[in-house]
Amino acid sequence: MLLGQPLELLEKYRPALTKAPDFESFWHETLSTYLVADPHPTLTPVTSPITEIAIWDVTIPGYNQDPIKGWFLSPKNLTAPKPVIVIYEGYGGGRGNYNEWLFWANCGYPTLVMDTRGQGGGHRRGDTPDGAYPRGSSSSGFMTMGIQSKDDYYYRRVYSDAVAFVRAAKHLPGVDSSRIVTTGGSQGGAIALAAASLAPEVFATMPDVPFLSHIHRAIELTDAYPYQEIVNYCRIHRSDAKQALETLTYFDCMNLVTMAKAEALISLGMHDPICPPDTIFAMRNHYAGKRTTKIWEFNMHEGGSSDQNLLQAQWLSELLTNTAKSSEK
Repeated sequence: MLLGQPLELLEKYRPALTKAPDFESFWHETLSTYLVADPHPTLTPVTSPITEIAIWDVTIPGYNQDPIKGWFLSPKNLTAPKPVIVIYEGYGGGRGNYNEWLFWANCGYPTLVMDTRGQGGGHRRGDTPDGAYPRGSSSSGFMTMGIQSKDDYYYRRVYSDAVAFVRAAKHLPGVDSSRIVTTGGSQGGAIALAAASLAPEVFATMPDVPFLSHIHRAIELTDAYPYQEIVNYCRIHRSDAKQALETLTYFDCMNLVTMAKAEALISLGMHDPICPPDTIFAMRNHYAGKRTTKIWEFNMHEGGSSDQNLLQAQWLSELLTNTAKSSEK
């Protein structure tokens, strides 16, 4: 089932931003106050049956210097520094097992995987607690945790962790610190976009079917979860709904990407009931950097799945080649 507007209208769909006047200052203050300016990762080698990829258990100081777990995988015997792929996970998932993240390392790229704080009870386990932060009343899930205030909202911590992982990636062995690439699907796509918007070190970003874009439109269009968590909250907290929706504007990728300069490859599924095309096109059409869009005409939230992975690898290879040629001129 197609949701929302037809493709010819979506290509030009550029709704008004919902940014508050203090949007940029809020994020500047958040990162300058709660993040280490130059975080260094703690790496513990992992002994595994995988013979061609070196693997480390990673801990990086994130928001408020909370220890955030992750994995670092790198091809053995690299002869020169290589671009690093920083991966963020989908909703409900954590870092899982290291053998679930072999694709980019097998393409020759060092790969840093971020565990999403407090998540991991869904499709992939996690190892990072969220910590003792104000939450107030909330609906089930993560979408309304701390939604009464932008200062306490859950994704303030998650997006900050994502920036910390970008900064820490510069200190990983075998990494070209000028070629940091963020990626992820759904929630992971949103976090990849947030990192690209808030961390100027990001060279390129590849968000798939990204969540948390044009949130106000999403809750009008779909009854699917996780967006339905917001509706459930506002249904019960009727008098607080306006404040909740205002809080969300600070974490809406449609607003964040107006600060993004990294080149982007954005994918979406035209039949996606979880992240409807309207929401992704709204974000894409406000994206401040150069962007390429891959539309999967008949797909739902799976998007291009493994086909998209192969397309990403080709796109990134061509981008790196073209960038190298440009720098030689």
